Amino acid sequence: MKKTIITVVLAFSLLTSISIATIPKNFSQKKLDEFTQKYGKEAAKRLLLWDDLIEAAKNKKILYKLKMVNDFFNQIRYERDITHWGKVDYWASPFEFLGTGAGDCEDYAIAKYFTLRQLGIEDKKLRIVYVKLLNRNSKYEQAHMVLTYYHKPNATPIVLDNVNKKLKLATKRPDLKPIYSFNAGGLWRAKNKGSQRVGENNLKSWKDLMTRI
Repeated sequence: MKKTIITVVLAFSLLTSISIATIPKNFSQKKLDEFTQKYGKEAAKRLLLWDDLIEAAKNKKILYKLKMVNDFFNQIRYERDITHWGKVDYWASPFEFLGTGAGDCEDYAIAKYFTLRQLGIEDKKLRIVYVKLLNRNSKYEQAHMVLTYYHKPNATPIVLDNVNKKLKLATKRPDLKPIYSFNAGGLWRAKNKGSQRVGENNLKSWKDLMTRI
């Protein structure tokens, strides 16, 4: 009898620990249930790993936060919008990106942006940048998006990218030609040196994205 009681207690403890491990800390249980119903159990695992990432990175220094977030999302499979969504251009929310398990360049940048905002990094220090990616093996430029982090307003930003996956200063990325950048607070046009704020972020794709965040 004593052995049976011990076995039951151990089994209950194991189940309890598993249950606790799957309770999200950065979004509601209802959100997890709805997400699982829509995208499936494998996708739910990705969502919970994202939740774990946020918890693990909360008390880290800035550079560690940048690296952890960059590395996490760069594991997700790349797929063009036309193939993945049946649209020429579609900006997925982080939940859609994690749910479908694939995305285009802007989806990586957007997911990293919102995750770093969740980790307490100020909006003014982050910008999503539309660039032309210069390919050494081709004379053509490819439209691309990356996320940048500014330690201070006029500092050289750090680039978070899904193509060149290492964190690098923008000055170390001559293959990127900035066109414009934005965050929740504004829109900037690239200049020969730095950028110029041109107003509020009224990009249609951004407004559409914000209805799904």
